[in-house]
Amino acid sequence: MNKVNLAEKLGSFSDHFSPKIVGELNGQHVKLVKFQGEFVWHHHDHEDELFLVVRGSFRMGYREEGQEREVTIREGEFLIVPRGTEHRPVAEEEVEILLFEPAGTLNTGNVRGEMTVEDLRRI
Repeated sequence: MNKVNLAEKLGSFSDHFSPKIVGELNGQHVKLVKFQGEFVWHHHDHEDELFLVVRGSFRMGYREEGQEREVTIREGEFLIVPRGTEHRPVAEEEVEILLFEPAGTLNTGNVRGEMTVEDLRRI
């Protein structure tokens, strides 16, 4: 059993949109990520994702039945994106997020491109 200090772990990297694994339980990864700007629209066919804001805030865009909407998530709040939901996180300022999702979840889901991170670093 090892405790994890979120501030220390978040202080150990500065790259954006590149999740880092900080824990694992019951087939789930606990990840930390920093980002600023817009991510790509994508969805995950089989995985739900939890986004917990450690520092900052961001908007999560959704596309459902041809309609787009956004939800703002602030420090201390979390949001669960259900599997199959097309979404895109956007942050005006740098935001620090704790992610909880099944091991093996690709950060860009059904889309592959320059923002895709195939091999996650464990910190």
